[in-house]
Amino acid sequence: MFGANKPKIITDENKINEVLTRGIENIFPNVNFVKSRLMSGEKLSIYLGIDPTSTTLHLGHVIQLKKLGEFQKLGHQIILLMGDFTAMIGDPTDKTAVRKKLTHNEVLNNLKDYKKQASKFISFDGLNKAFFKFNSEWLSKMTFGDVLELASLVTVEQMMKRDMFQRRIQEGKPIYIHEFMYPLMQGYDSVMMNVDGEMGGNDQMFNMLTGRDLIKILKNKEKFVITTKLLVDSGGTKMGKTEGNMVALNQTPEDMFGKVMSWSDNLMIHGFEIITDVPMDEIKKMSGGFVSGANPKDFKTKLAREIVTMCHGEGAARLAEQNFENTFSKGEFPEDAQIVIASEEEKIMDVLAENKIIESKSEFRRLVEAGAVSDYPDKKINDSNELVGKTERKIKIGKKTFVILKSN
Repeated sequence: MFGANKPKIITDENKINEVLTRGIENIFPNVNFVKSRLMSGEKLSIYLGIDPTSTTLHLGHVIQLKKLGEFQKLGHQIILLMGDFTAMIGDPTDKTAVRKKLTHNEVLNNLKDYKKQASKFISFDGLNKAFFKFNSEWLSKMTFGDVLELASLVTVEQMMKRDMFQRRIQEGKPIYIHEFMYPLMQGYDSVMMNVDGEMGGNDQMFNMLTGRDLIKILKNKEKFVITTKLLVDSGGTKMGKTEGNMVALNQTPEDMFGKVMSWSDNLMIHGFEIITDVPMDEIKKMSGGFVSGANPKDFKTKLAREIVTMCHGEGAARLAEQNFENTFSKGEFPEDAQIVIASEEEKIMDVLAENKIIESKSEFRRLVEAGAVSDYPDKKINDSNELVGKTERKIKIGKKTFVILKSN
């Protein structure tokens, strides 16, 4: 029958309300406009853009990918756009200094696992498969005349409204012209794909609104913009690749579980809302228990289990939780601890620093002074210049790092 193979557009108001509220920070022009579009029964095109500046996606991306997947489940056409051209420019968002420029080969190498990682949250198969696109397809073909024409649509005053540019001026740091071009290039993606909507993290709001302005000028189209809440640490800093505190999707289940368990207690409820599929009613109950004095470790363990299950599967999550309990709660030495071969005359500090087990020798000295380095199980190392020696040594550093030193 004609049209039988077309995916159904779901217009259930309760489902749409859930999509437009959970984990959402801002909606432009307003929530009623977007809701009416979603309830119209029309198939909409909605995209998420990611610049491949790292070799892996992380939990910050998962928040946006899951939300993109919710639109796909409603029957809409979703697009995952690789910013392989814009990644070479470097997004100045939240950056108080210019980004290091990448070559196109470096960018392509970075993104080689992105589609596979993203496929855990959106589908690239079936009747309503997601599109996987690259913005170099159109941006690399622009002439200098095209760029000047595009630049004529935005003023310097508009660009200078960005708070990170204001901070650089106050700190006497340079702002480069190519950084001004970044929002224009990202905004032009919307025009070239002729999308109905764009979504991304709240930190991308300026860039996405630039695209909203451009598509209105060039195509007389009202594009909506949806920004998601950000995963931030206890200090309010975004957790991501640039900040160095991300939970990466290429991490092992054990590392991922341990990283989540290291989060501050006040991040738990927020994490459940924006990362997991745990029902909001259940999250509200947990929030009440949290306030009334329930053990934060119980919530943290559940959150870690949910995240690892989502990324690696239920079996891997169960083993990761067991490993964590054995290692950190019961004090057992992990079976998969890193083994390092060293000369018996070498300093432990030098061996650990050379193998990147510690960040620096000064860090090791501070840990020794704090009593945080020991021969397993509990014989503290008090001399930061201690040698490896002849015997095999099981070294515990802090609460989470274990290494076996073997003399050659």
